Amino acid sequence: MTYTTQVKVRFGDVDAAGIVFYPRYFEMLNTAVEDWFSDGLGVSFADLHLVAGVGVPAVRVTSEFAASSVLGETLDVELEVRELGRSSCTIAYQMTCGGAKRLAGELVIVCTDLKKRKAIAWPEAIRDRIDGKTAV
Repeated sequence: MTYTTQVKVRFGDVDAAGIVFYPRYFEMLNTAVEDWFSDGLGVSFADLHLVAGVGVPAVRVTSEFAASSVLGETLDVELEVRELGRSSCTIAYQMTCGGAKRLAGELVIVCTDLKKRKAIAWPEAIRDRIDGKTAV
């Protein structure tokens, strides 16, 4: 499954050099994952976290920075599911601007019971959407 969204580089994202301060890319990546859950999988983070008591924290993130981004640019963020485990999901990601790569890497999220703070199996409906068995 591949999902694409856009994120605008805002004033709060850049440092004194006028380029995106690298931790902000991870916030943008989290925004893209949240959009994917809402728009691509049909479950909002609000419902997932506050109603179902389930979270999807990152347990591993790798990144390769290819070029800097500046204030006002719009980044295309592409997420592609590479592997779906019992409770984990490995996602390749890429951020580009006008087709030029800015950064790429891999993100691993884990389905987690927020009260017990333990990994749990993906709820069947979400799992089926992640692996493309059912549509939103």
